[in-house]
Amino acid sequence: MATRKILLKGEKALNSHCRPVTEFNDRLHTLLDDMKETLVQSGGVGLAAPQVGVLRRIVIVLETNVENEGDEYMIELINPEIIFEEGEQTGPEGCLSLPGKYGIVSRPDRVRVRAQDRNGNSFEVEGEHLTARCFCHELDHLEGVLFTERAERMLTPEELEQD
Repeated sequence: MATRKILLKGEKALNSHCRPVTEFNDRLHTLLDDMKETLVQSGGVGLAAPQVGVLRRIVIVLETNVENEGDEYMIELINPEIIFEEGEQTGPEGCLSLPGKYGIVSRPDRVRVRAQDRNGNSFEVEGEHLTARCFCHELDHLEGVLFTERAERMLTPEELEQD
């Protein structure tokens, strides 16, 4: 595994539409493993392939299992699509590609995603609250959309200091 460079706002890949993954091979597995390492090193909760310069429909999300003493595990989503959403949550959101920037964004409170795993097998996964927010945020990256385009407003440095 290797840590990859996270692209910052202004890089063309962040505003690009990603292509589907069609080959489920060692190259894909290496990318997924590198993305996991990169996410762990960055301290984030989600990462999309375009954030590391790869224009493919690949997302990883860190899930915390509160029922099992806070165990954390990575959810790998290949060619993901949201197939159900419910409710609404509004709150602060940031991005590894825009360090230090946060905005108020409304997202569904619960979503179900259909995707494929690293071997091409289809599955569905549901997320609530932060996980739902993360699914939506990361899938936006696959369309070239940054959270700043969805933000009702950006938080000021003074507001950030209050937290």
